Amino acid sequence: MPVLPGAEPYRHEGGEVGVLLCHGFTGSPQSMRPWAEYLAGRGLSVSVPLLPGHGTRWQDMRLTTWHDWYAEVDRALRELRERCSTVFVFGLSMGGALALRLAARHGDAVRGLVLVNPGNKVHGVAAHALPVVRHLVATTKGVANDIAKEGVTEVGYDRVPLHSAHSLRQFFRTVDGELPQVTQPLVLLHSPRDHVVPPADSARILSRVSSTDVREVLLEQSYHVATLDHDAERIFDESWALVERLAPEPVGGKGSRSGG
Repeated sequence: MPVLPGAEPYRHEGGEVGVLLCHGFTGSPQSMRPWAEYLAGRGLSVSVPLLPGHGTRWQDMRLTTWHDWYAEVDRALRELRERCSTVFVFGLSMGGALALRLAARHGDAVRGLVLVNPGNKVHGVAAHALPVVRHLVATTKGVANDIAKEGVTEVGYDRVPLHSAHSLRQFFRTVDGELPQVTQPLVLLHSPRDHVVPPADSARILSRVSSTDVREVLLEQSYHVATLDHDAERIFDESWALVERLAPEPVGGKGSRSGG
């Protein structure tokens, strides 16, 4: 199945400091592309993998689970570590949960985290019924494209497979149990007007991680996909500030080459 235009994975070969960016549930690297290009333009090595079952059609996603999604970012992190001395992990929505698990499991191999509207729980009165309902109903309405900025569209599915939603619920539970193992410096940015992930998820994450170097930022002008919204530049600048502060060697300049 061909990848949707704009949803292709992105990779840029830069310097010794690398960043892995993790996109969200039913989304694609398109939601991370401006952020990735901003970081690449500052000389960093950047990797934005396409999660299995994403970026094509929802029927493909239905055949995957959180184990597949996590395995892909785990592979991408290991690959980035092979060519970079310092690696950061950034994530949007479910990508934030993926980043947190990478931090919990890889320890010092992850230098710092930037999370944008990270998810921690599948909400709604029907969430508890997913183990049964997913066998009776194939999909529900999509969660993509929650953006305040006019004329901007996220490349994502307009339907959510309930098998995938059930797996996401399991994944969030797994990550929640691992949050105390997260000790890395952390910047968490979240939107008060997020229609997909409530503020309670960010509060839960901040209350359970063991990180002591923590910065919380409100994205007042954006909805859920803030990386494509009015506050995108704020996100980019905050992430760059973290990298500049924590990278052991000077960063900046131009990378050698890039590709989509």
